[in-house]
Amino acid sequence: MYTTNSLADELTALDNQYSNRHIDLDPDGYFIIYVDRDAKRLCAEHYSNTINDQGLACDPETGKPLPCNGSLKRVPTAVFSGRTAKELCIQIFEATKPCPVRYLDHAAYLGREFVRAELALLSGQEYVQD
Repeated sequence: MYTTNSLADELTALDNQYSNRHIDLDPDGYFIIYVDRDAKRLCAEHYSNTINDQGLACDPETGKPLPCNGSLKRVPTAVFSGRTAKELCIQIFEATKPCPVRYLDHAAYLGREFVRAELALLSGQEYVQD
């Protein structure tokens, strides 16, 4: 029999394991997701990239791999915002033509992250993108 805490710990460990699996990067770009608490909105900035022969995301302008530490400042190709995860998904996947997401696993990841961001907005907790 599970207690609520032990089940939560088990599921968190499972999600952490999944977070460390390999997935191919989406050649149509990537998103930086954040919560704008003042505006009460979920935000997603889209950035273009290219994928090199080693599978690394590269700056389309320089061809150099993008650093993961956030030190490179780039201008997003688009900025999306919504009051809910569903509203944000509709903007990105239904209203934007062409859709800025090519891979289904990337789309599923974004949907999960938008729900996490929405829960953080509602609960007042910090949101950190996975």
